[in-house]
Amino acid sequence: MKISKQHMLLYAVTDRRWLKEGESLADAVEAVLKGGATCLQLREKDATYEEFLSLALSLKPICKKYNVPFIINDNVQVAKAVDADGVHIGQDDMTIETARAILGSDKIIGTSAHNVAEAIKAVADGADYIGCGAVFGSATKTDASFLGVEGLAEICTACPLPVVAIGGINKNNIMQLKHSGTDGVALVSALFSPQDKTKATARMLAMAKEITE
Repeated sequence: MKISKQHMLLYAVTDRRWLKEGESLADAVEAVLKGGATCLQLREKDATYEEFLSLALSLKPICKKYNVPFIINDNVQVAKAVDADGVHIGQDDMTIETARAILGSDKIIGTSAHNVAEAIKAVADGADYIGCGAVFGSATKTDASFLGVEGLAEICTACPLPVVAIGGINKNNIMQLKHSGTDGVALVSALFSPQDKTKATARMLAMAKEITE
């Protein structure tokens, strides 16, 4: 599977810290995908390899059911073990070239960019898409650098790859991205913290469509 700009529209990123008592990540993911999320990244920084692998195996068939790309955060070994659609690697993680050598040419490799220079390098290195942030700061990544809407727009102008905005985006500020050029938004708490995740996702999908028109 290759990634498209349409897959960036509403990119869901997991974080089990937002789950309700007794709720499994698989149930939460199914609710989010039912609401219309267009891509899913499994991102569980505190999980052991075995936990991460188990979670990946539980989520892969759900993503297949809804026909959305299943992306693994950072862990190329887990991505290869479960035959995920791809990986997302940060600036301090494995190089795109190395990940490509391990996973093969048919897999999706996304990377993070915090400025135009990093975005241009990602293109040269062979990335398939770019995640840009933190647009409004981040409740998930406390060490995330601030990008801002103007910084996002600069990257979108300079980069030919699909671009997804991430970092503190929610229903109250998403409309500020309307003229940024982003192809979509990557959300964590806005999708996984609500009681009714399907309804919340559908609402954010409608807003994501509006800002990318």
